[in-house]
Amino acid sequence: MDNDDLGLFGPGSITWKVHDEPVLIVAGLRSLYLQALHPRAMAGVAQNSNYRSDAWGRLVRTGTYIDTVNYGTTAEAETAGRRLRALHARLRATDPFTGEPFRIDDPDLLRWVHVTEVESFVGTARRAGLSLTDAEVDGYYAEQRRAAALVGLDPADVPGSAAEVADYYRTVRPELRMTKAAAETALFLTAPPIPWKLSRPARLGLSLGPPRWAYFGVAGTALGLLPPWALRLYGGLGLPTTALTADLSVRTLRLALAALPRTWRESPIRQAAKDRVVRSLAV
Repeated sequence: MDNDDLGLFGPGSITWKVHDEPVLIVAGLRSLYLQALHPRAMAGVAQNSNYRSDAWGRLVRTGTYIDTVNYGTTAEAETAGRRLRALHARLRATDPFTGEPFRIDDPDLLRWVHVTEVESFVGTARRAGLSLTDAEVDGYYAEQRRAAALVGLDPADVPGSAAEVADYYRTVRPELRMTKAAAETALFLTAPPIPWKLSRPARLGLSLGPPRWAYFGVAGTALGLLPPWALRLYGGLGLPTTALTADLSVRTLRLALAALPRTWRESPIRQAAKDRVVRSLAV
């Protein structure tokens, strides 16, 4: 029965171990900062997305998709993948430097988005304090090839280990640069509009409410977790002290989030997946 299907990964997977970490909200933001450095990827977003007027809605939809792939049933994950492929197949954009039109579902762009996401997820989880062996990190990358297949990539063309991810970054780095669109997006990611329900005047005469200060902290941590070469593209120095500060911040945030009730930390999709595991063990 689909209702008892444990999905593409399941409770024994490294994927479930990594994505059980609520601190991955920082990883998602980190991946967006990285993705913005690819001119074509950035053009694809800027020319086809309403992310500025619906930033939080887009964030929720992206999170729902990732949760569905990782924790939904096999049928739910495959359906989500088909919908995303159909959406991407209709979209086109124009290269900001050459004027050449290109497809959003170009494999090179899909691969860039996939790698920056999974590398951000497993890297952030590890730096936040999740105990992962090198073999488990490689296992996570290998497992996530199944997610890459859902968006239309050939798994054989997707990095499946930490060494392959490092090689991929070395290959693609000459294509990356700080463009006007990337700078504007980074600024928007760092200081987006806060939903009105959360944007309340702070006490003591401060002009920014607690939610915005909290978000600034998350954004600053996400930036600090970027690879040194990415920080340099953003105008930072990429110093060891930057990485150390980010590591301390993300570890502190992980402890704080772990103290929240399960219903606050876990999406309904993730809770449903764990309920299916309990039912399967009871049979």
